[in-house]
Amino acid sequence: AAMAAAAAANPYAAMHAHALPRLQFACLDASVALAPVLRQFRSVVLTSGTMSPLDMYPKMLRFEPVLQQRFAMSLSRACVCPLVVTRGADQVAISSKFEQRDDPAVVRSYGALLVDMARVTPDGLIVFFPSYFYLEFLVGAWDELGVLQRVLRHKLLFVETDSADESALALHNYRRACDAGRGAVLLAVARGKVSEGVDFTGHYARAVMLVGIPYVYTQSRVLRARLEFLRDNFGIRENDFLAFDAIRTAAQCIGRILRAKTDYGVVVLADRRFNRAEKFKKLPEWLLQHIEPGKMNLSSDMAVEVARHFYKQMAQPLPLSAQLGTSLWTAAHVRAAEQRRRALEPAAVAAAAVAAAQAPPSSQRADENAAMAAAAGQFVAALPDDDDDDDDDD
Repeated sequence: AAMAAAAAANPYAAMHAHALPRLQFACLDASVALAPVLRQFRSVVLTSGTMSPLDMYPKMLRFEPVLQQRFAMSLSRACVCPLVVTRGADQVAISSKFEQRDDPAVVRSYGALLVDMARVTPDGLIVFFPSYFYLEFLVGAWDELGVLQRVLRHKLLFVETDSADESALALHNYRRACDAGRGAVLLAVARGKVSEGVDFTGHYARAVMLVGIPYVYTQSRVLRARLEFLRDNFGIRENDFLAFDAIRTAAQCIGRILRAKTDYGVVVLADRRFNRAEKFKKLPEWLLQHIEPGKMNLSSDMAVEVARHFYKQMAQPLPLSAQLGTSLWTAAHVRAAEQRRRALEPAAVAAAAVAAAQAPPSSQRADENAAMAAAAGQFVAALPDDDDDDDDDD
């Protein structure tokens, strides 16, 4: 009787007492967006500083690449210091895997690493988590353990949320703290606004720390539909796509640290799974070129010492003479490059003409593009190393 009276008083509430069905539309085929471009233009160049790993893109976008290449950076000094942290100072393995993420020892190790990185990193430190749920869980646990209070002794602390307004305010105050010299830590989420759409030039990001590998939530209905579509239409296995998506997202987060040729910073990959070759070798080439045996399979205290030494090196002035020919060209470098380009042009045109004359009609265009791409590759190899800002906004 009471429920009937309540329904009569508020029929709208009674109607919505149960969840209403929801219809959701999602594009499962990414090639739909690129197909008009491929049809309209003779040559298409897809380039990005964080488009890694490369082998999955031709399958998903339905095209055959004429030339596929990964490039390293050509800056005057090693401005990136990647560190693979596999265990805490207590030698307990750390990982964001579902079976380990709630382990008190893992929570303590992640918290201790955050405190130490906040202590040695100048200016801004950005920490990325796999999901909002895990971010909230760790923040709550760290608050009880006193980790957040220890972080605040060194820097101010800001947190990205799923609210656009709150995140914008946190990001604004984070920048203010870095500008004021106080320094700040920004706790953010992979696939969030901070990881893809925000530029952290200069002192706004002197370190990026990944807490775990950002695998996507696999129980999403849209994701399950996409995985089924990719398996049936492209022959892409579920685990292969999930690993590709996780590494691509990690590369997006890492890319926040380098936005200009004068930037530098430390990248902390805090998960023992990053120590496996099938994981870290899929990261962008500009990061892999700086990964050395002494920077892998580290404990948290070892990583902090390597980071401290790196920051001391970066604090030293870089003479202008050291940049000539790499990240800085004079008029003489430009003239030399132009002369080499002109010398290679006849050879490139001749190679394309021969390839076009000998190729069957069905493959004539593809082989011509291949010859031109090969000639372009020779030209690039002959040039002095230019700088690459890796300034992408995928």
